[in-house]
Amino acid sequence: MKTRTSILALVLALVLCLGLAACGTAAQPAKDDSPASDLDYVKANGKLIVGITDFAPMDFQDADGNWIGFDADMATAFAESLGVQAVFQVIDWDNKLMELNGKTIDCVWNGMTLSAEVLAGMECSNAYCNNAQVVIVPAEVAADYQSAESVAGLQFAVEAGSVGKDVAEELGYTYTEVVDQATALLEVSSGTADAAIIDALMADAMVGEGTDYANLTYTVGLNTEEYGVGFRKGSDLAAALNAFFQSAYADGSLQACAELYGIEAALIAQ
Repeated sequence: MKTRTSILALVLALVLCLGLAACGTAAQPAKDDSPASDLDYVKANGKLIVGITDFAPMDFQDADGNWIGFDADMATAFAESLGVQAVFQVIDWDNKLMELNGKTIDCVWNGMTLSAEVLAGMECSNAYCNNAQVVIVPAEVAADYQSAESVAGLQFAVEAGSVGKDVAEELGYTYTEVVDQATALLEVSSGTADAAIIDALMADAMVGEGTDYANLTYTVGLNTEEYGVGFRKGSDLAAALNAFFQSAYADGSLQACAELYGIEAALIAQ
């Protein structure tokens, strides 16, 4: 009996010892190898993933499939200043915040309006361009649609998740959501929509004489707004971009890029 009791005590002691050892191991803090900041995260990855849509003159592809435009060129220069490569990722504009927070992209840099929703959900750069939402109609009927009231009965195409869609909703217009502003133009050109609401900067570049949409024009301005770049909430990349913008404005490279793409009148001093 004594022998069996002794063996049982020994087994219990071993179990207790192992349990304490396991607890001691679990209590040790896990080593944290995560970057200290969003800027460190991007540098560790060696790339800045930029969320965009096809949106001339801000982000569009050249004949070789390279992304160019005012935003694309400045994003490339900013990435180079960080010692990383800019990688452009086409996104569903309606899902931009989800893409950002899920880290499938690192920023939204695509002529993005600094709306209340954007400012609440993202860490944003300073404004760098002025813009407005404008009505696109076939040139042959433009004379009939020169006010916000006159276009109220039209069927609009608007980009999902865009300020154009928000404006249409606020004004009580009837609209259909499409994937991007380029598609909205196509809808008007093909006659499947009466009109579209898109960014004024895009309208300047994409419709009228000498463009692919010579049969379209823009008439009514529906608001005024400003563009900014969005990062994850709390990201230190926004401050880094503000510093970059200030430097690029001081040396004239920001203005030169704006002139290259015909948006110099919309540029905001940094």
